[in-house]
Amino acid sequence: MQATYAATLFDEWIGLGLRDVVVCPGSRSTPLALACAARQELRVHVRIDERSAGFFAIGRALESHVPVAIVVTSGTAAAELHASVAEASQADVPLLVLTADRPPELHGVGAPQTIDQHELFGDMVRLFEDPGTARLEDSLTWRELARRLWNRAAQRDEECSRPGPVHLNAAFIEPLVADPLALPEPLVPTSPTLAGVVDVAGLEDLRVLCVAGHGVSSQMVDDCLSMNWAVIGDATSLGTISYFDSLLRDANFAGRVRPDVVVRLGGMPASRTLQERLREWRVRTIGFDGAGFVSDPDRLVTDRRRGVPDPSREPKADGEYVRLWSEASTQVGEWLSGLDRGDDRSHEMSVARCVVDVSSRRGVPLVIGSSMPVRDVEWWAPPRTSPTYSNRGVNGIDGVVSTTLGVAVGSRAIGLVGDITMLHDVSALVDGFGEARGSCALVVADNRGGGIFSFLAQRAAVDDASFERLFATPRSHDLVGIAHAFGHEGVRVAALSQLRAALDAALDRSGLSVIVVDVPTRDENVRLHDEWNENVKSILEGIQ
Repeated sequence: MQATYAATLFDEWIGLGLRDVVVCPGSRSTPLALACAARQELRVHVRIDERSAGFFAIGRALESHVPVAIVVTSGTAAAELHASVAEASQADVPLLVLTADRPPELHGVGAPQTIDQHELFGDMVRLFEDPGTARLEDSLTWRELARRLWNRAAQRDEECSRPGPVHLNAAFIEPLVADPLALPEPLVPTSPTLAGVVDVAGLEDLRVLCVAGHGVSSQMVDDCLSMNWAVIGDATSLGTISYFDSLLRDANFAGRVRPDVVVRLGGMPASRTLQERLREWRVRTIGFDGAGFVSDPDRLVTDRRRGVPDPSREPKADGEYVRLWSEASTQVGEWLSGLDRGDDRSHEMSVARCVVDVSSRRGVPLVIGSSMPVRDVEWWAPPRTSPTYSNRGVNGIDGVVSTTLGVAVGSRAIGLVGDITMLHDVSALVDGFGEARGSCALVVADNRGGGIFSFLAQRAAVDDASFERLFATPRSHDLVGIAHAFGHEGVRVAALSQLRAALDAALDRSGLSVIVVDVPTRDENVRLHDEWNENVKSILEGIQ
């Protein structure tokens, strides 16, 4: 009966569009593992570390745009998924989290691998189901259970405003291995409708600044640009106005581009400077939920709208306002392009620009780590043209290597991380691509510690020894040697020309290649950022 139950769930999910399942080895989850492995329609990825597996599943979901299932056994295996569930929840990534469990009679009696898994992930999941052990008399409800979970994960349910993870806690009894019987009949297909484009009145000839974040598509950006909205965005946004952080650091320019209206789509960029300017301006702010949850930690959104703006119904805004932003961005870009041509030095900002350039030139998706990489891409990189991802739900460094591998499966991807981020997810190297194929170039900016802390108040407030021990946490591990130890390619480079060559070579072969880039000290990195920001201020002085 349990085998039939598990087979029915996967049969229904396959009909709805499931293609990837990530499986972690375990005994109690045997019915689920065997059920998905029996279906040729599914690509099954086996990974031994649940924490890495959860972020690998996020990568697959980001690339495929459909829910990905992850199967784990009971106990701490289920608990290991907490970080990835939190990220998926806040980043609106659709996951089917399937945790096996002991039956009720084995709880509270000291049975091994048993914890309380009821609502284990709390409000982080869009739906929790704990139907108990499978019974024949309930067989007509199994497909409905599967569909209910899928629809909530994929936001195909009117009760769910955001896609995200759902959790099925499936209790199984021994024996765990059996052949499935005939499956219950399929359900009648349904096609739920969701909110679409909406009208925005009263923005004609106004200075409109659109802030695009996580979840905003390139089509949404194009639509906003067609209405003469100046669009700035986070590192994952494609086609937005670049270098806005350095532009807004100049108080005179910030005053000149004060908008009449701010439009918010999706998450919030990483720029603290932008947040400060938005608080300072405090103008009418319209938030649209069609790109996902609108981050508003400062509670600046005054109007909330369903869906996304409709350019066919909205008059043009002030084109001169867009020109002002575009001219400033273009001149900064020309200056940076001159540096690219004349300076082969590798530092964190130039590495970010180089990686984005190769990603766009080769048409390869890019996955960006948190802390400094996502900021350097957002602040200093040219506009992205290839799909760009980053775990910006919770903004942690957890699982970024695993997410990159998930995106690269069956194709190619570039990852940009720091050395601490790579070490934090070194278990991703254990399985690599596993049985799947793909090409992944992982670029590691090796500044020997957590570089972002050098930009924070702790750097000045804490003595050097304590700062290094408690915050920077440098590690002396040989990162290239670690890659080799797990059977992957690895190389260390010290110049941008070497990085470009290494990236091209990595993308032309299969498997994981780790490219470690020597960059200046963390304190020197702060100085270089300050120097570039001062140069931008000089450029702005010449713009009328």
